[in-house]
Amino acid sequence: MTSWHHDFVQANGIKIHYITAGKGPLVLLLHGFPQFCYAWRHQIPALAGQFQVVAPDLRGYGDTDKPIGVSEYQSDVLAADIAGLIHALGYQKAHIIGHDWGGAVAWRLALDYPQVVDHLAVLNCPHPYVFTKALKSNFQQIRKSWYIFFFQISYLPEFILKMNLKKTLEGLFRGTAIRKEAFSDADIDQYCQAIKKPGALTAALNYYRAAFHKVSAKDSKEKEKKKITASTLLVWGENDAALGKELTYDMEALFDGPFSIRYIPNCSHWVNEEQPELVNDLLLQFLQQNN
Repeated sequence: MTSWHHDFVQANGIKIHYITAGKGPLVLLLHGFPQFCYAWRHQIPALAGQFQVVAPDLRGYGDTDKPIGVSEYQSDVLAADIAGLIHALGYQKAHIIGHDWGGAVAWRLALDYPQVVDHLAVLNCPHPYVFTKALKSNFQQIRKSWYIFFFQISYLPEFILKMNLKKTLEGLFRGTAIRKEAFSDADIDQYCQAIKKPGALTAALNYYRAAFHKVSAKDSKEKEKKKITASTLLVWGENDAALGKELTYDMEALFDGPFSIRYIPNCSHWVNEEQPELVNDLLLQFLQQNN
């Protein structure tokens, strides 16, 4: 990471840290939980030959500001961060690639700010409407999502996770990966040091807590009417321990633009780190369409 350019920018009222490389159309890489921009270490050099690649630390992570309060991490706020980031970087729109919670932010951005999204690629993160429905009616997914309900408790999750943070992260990454060697000791240390930053762990858990904040029935219905207009690719590691493959079925009605899915067998939730060469090829092919 030391060979890449590090910088900060003000957007949506916070200071956002990002790393960048390359020149050309803007590509934003949005990481997930409990990571930071380092999660894209395999994608940045592959994409930088044709694009200006920017991998920010999302709100609450890494060296980006960590506002206090659950409401600071609601999906509309997170999407506004990225829309503001695009404009602060001097662009009107960008190609958006997101994994895990970064994927959730990418979905929300494409729904709320369609004018700033060129191509949209999401890695192992279900569409928000699909996931909301599954948490109400899909018992298998509810069981897999036990941790989301645990994270709703105040203070206790932070206390338990901090008791043996490195072992917890090793279990989360290596323990669920098919290719254990995808995560070196140095990788685990990077993630451990990042989530130890003051306020980072609570901010990361606040993403889950904010997702359970109630919205009015009217707002919910209005949001459900929206369809994604950007050309969209969903990449899905089939051995995701937390998210069932059925979350990707019958999604076509959610899109007004082109939509495609690429499944990657023998691959866990950490698809961009476990199968980086394949993911890089898929992303390059997708971004070059009509570019």
